[in-house]
Amino acid sequence: MSKKRLEVYCGKGKGKTTAAIGQAIKEASKGKSVFIIQFLKGRELEKVGFVKRLEPEIKLFRFQRREEAFQELTVQEQEEEIMNMKNGLGFAKKVLATGECDVLILDEVLGLIEYGIVSVEDIRLLLEEASDDVELIFTGIKVHPEIVEWADGVYRISTVKE
Repeated sequence: MSKKRLEVYCGKGKGKTTAAIGQAIKEASKGKSVFIIQFLKGRELEKVGFVKRLEPEIKLFRFQRREEAFQELTVQEQEEEIMNMKNGLGFAKKVLATGECDVLILDEVLGLIEYGIVSVEDIRLLLEEASDDVELIFTGIKVHPEIVEWADGVYRISTVKE
């Protein structure tokens, strides 16, 4: 068995989620089970339709209820979605504790820290649930120094030209 591995895709450039999904497809093609939990993205179903077709090898979970991205919501709507996203993080913890998948991708989980929805300590506690043979992938714009220390690989995605 391999050692627990954490990779982080961060930065202001486009392609963090795409890189993570590419890793998901690569690992699923090796027979590994992959779970993707998305945060802060709203429910843009046309963008995830293809990933849904990859089930059961790759399973996609979204806990937000609204179509709009988090930053586009009113304060009251954000409060409701915060509870949904915390439930999503609780689900991730359960998945890690029970060993339900080989690869867990937490898409935009770094944004949860940035928005103050969860703390770096919450993420550390989540990582403690992971067995030694699981691979984790985090995405988001900003990465905290503590997470950089915990990670095996940190990849900064930036835009050179638009």
